Amino acid sequence: MKRARVLVVDDEPIARENLVHILIKAGHRASAAGDGNEALILLAGEPFDLVLTDLRMPGMDGMELLAAIKRRSPETEVIVVTGHAAVETAVTAMRLGAFTYVSKPIHVEEVLAQVGKALEKNAMRREITRLRQSVDPASGLSRLIGGSDPMEALRQSILQVARLECNVLITGETGTGKELVARTIHDLSPRSKGRFMAVNCGAFSEELISNELFGHEREAFTGAGARRKGLIEAAAGGTLFLDEIGELPLSMQVKLLRVLQERTFLRVGGTEEAPMDARVLSATNKDLRKESETGAFRQDLFYRLDVITVHVPPLSERREDIPELARHFLVKHAAASGRSVQLSPEVLDKLLLYEYPGNVRELENIVQKALAVCEGDVIEPVHLLADLRDERIRPTRGARRDWPTLEAHEKSYIRDVLEEVEGNKSKAARILGIDRVSLWRKVKRYGLE
Repeated sequence: MKRARVLVVDDEPIARENLVHILIKAGHRASAAGDGNEALILLAGEPFDLVLTDLRMPGMDGMELLAAIKRRSPETEVIVVTGHAAVETAVTAMRLGAFTYVSKPIHVEEVLAQVGKALEKNAMRREITRLRQSVDPASGLSRLIGGSDPMEALRQSILQVARLECNVLITGETGTGKELVARTIHDLSPRSKGRFMAVNCGAFSEELISNELFGHEREAFTGAGARRKGLIEAAAGGTLFLDEIGELPLSMQVKLLRVLQERTFLRVGGTEEAPMDARVLSATNKDLRKESETGAFRQDLFYRLDVITVHVPPLSERREDIPELARHFLVKHAAASGRSVQLSPEVLDKLLLYEYPGNVRELENIVQKALAVCEGDVIEPVHLLADLRDERIRPTRGARRDWPTLEAHEKSYIRDVLEEVEGNKSKAARILGIDRVSLWRKVKRYGLE
């Protein structure tokens, strides 16, 4: 058994000392705390692989300590030790994240066996994380295109949450790539060998989505000739992705809440509960917190789903990624037809000016349409006219007839920005949402040097 750092928490000195003695004799480094508050102080000072805590203690009890440990250090395994063993105790402890529980009086062989299993799980999780980080280029993060600061922050968030088992709510505007983020979290998680099952909660009626999620028993309804697995069951050992969760009917929200609380579900037409073994990721373009405050979405379900939030930035907040994204989509769609096509500098300039209300999905659509229209090997601005009618820089509405050209607007805007930053081109490029090369090209074109 690998030597590990273990913390024993018990308000009874004799029981505490006995456990410490057993662990040290087995080759572990063991420390002790007399209550939950003392334990949290020790945990804040150094990392522990495992905590064995008594259930009933004055002040903070074992369940409260378990919840606090899982909030602060999800990787630390916890075994609950209790003299008041009951099914309710076990279920509650497991639901809060305990590895297992053992009952008093303590049996040395049982304790050491459970300690060994908990440490094996801990070691395996760390090894998976290490291996995935060591092969980062192929790990899935490379599919998230762009080197902007918001994208780097998104990658870091994904790496942090992927190794955890908690529910994750992915937020962001339509077309930002929330499902891609969910798949990346799954691919980097310890559940990557399991299946990734996705469902759009707004695409089905209440009856259909119930059947889609829970499955049904034979003869549950007319035409149900055999038992059918739902997505929850099919995702066992893997990840269940609930897209557009804000569109889920309120009655279905009640059912989903029960599944998340109990980790069990009933097939349609069934009477026996089946266990749920899937991590839940959900996504929305709505403000679910506000929706829950107005009653449009269940507040208790919101808090179950929103253990950790990952926000996907809109394209408008990472405009410097537009050229790289556009080239990626061009190569992707041109390769499908065996073509080799480029984007002209003027096209890139126009792509950088557009607002993209549909975000990355709209950019891909624009590139794909331009490729279909272009018959040569270079996409020019004329191929974009149909998609870029609504320019970002618009003239002021009024009765005047001498409308300035788009280039005149752009020249004036760039001049104002350069004057504001006293000629600092790096700062100007950041404000304009373009890279330094594009800014240099525009400065040269408009004679703003």
